[in-house]
Amino acid sequence: MHQLPLSQTRQALGLLGWLLLAFAAAAIGGFASASAGAFYGELVRPSWAPPGWLFGPVWSVLYVLMGISAWLVWRERGFAGAKSALIVFIVQLAANALWTWLFFVWRQGGLAFAEILLLWVLIAATIGLFRRVSRLAAVLLLPYLAWVSFASALMLSIWRLNTELLV
Repeated sequence: MHQLPLSQTRQALGLLGWLLLAFAAAAIGGFASASAGAFYGELVRPSWAPPGWLFGPVWSVLYVLMGISAWLVWRERGFAGAKSALIVFIVQLAANALWTWLFFVWRQGGLAFAEILLLWVLIAATIGLFRRVSRLAAVLLLPYLAWVSFASALMLSIWRLNTELLV
């Protein structure tokens, strides 16, 4: 179901809106991770763990891709025409922001691991739903799914190596 073509201005505002939503989730997580560098430095990490400085640039790119992906779906069908897909997208953004609080602020290793697995499922569901509307929108989320897959393995390893710091 195609909606009526959007004006260039409305498309640009829509893109800005979806990017702002993605970066709002980033800001919520970023606020929680204000002292993450110091905490990450205290943790025993596996030899394959990336350096702390890498997370910011990677997540910045991923949030841009998330915003563009949601915008492509919205542009194609509008919110009403892709309501389920866009709601699942928004729910996964909330789960994304929550993980940082669980791990870095509340230091809940077990809960953070369970939550990152839920996040992975929500991302996979978003990809599947977006795929029905825009193949490109789905493809743009694959790096995000790959990073969260890696982060899940890293999170499990860190949690197991730091049971005294993470509940």
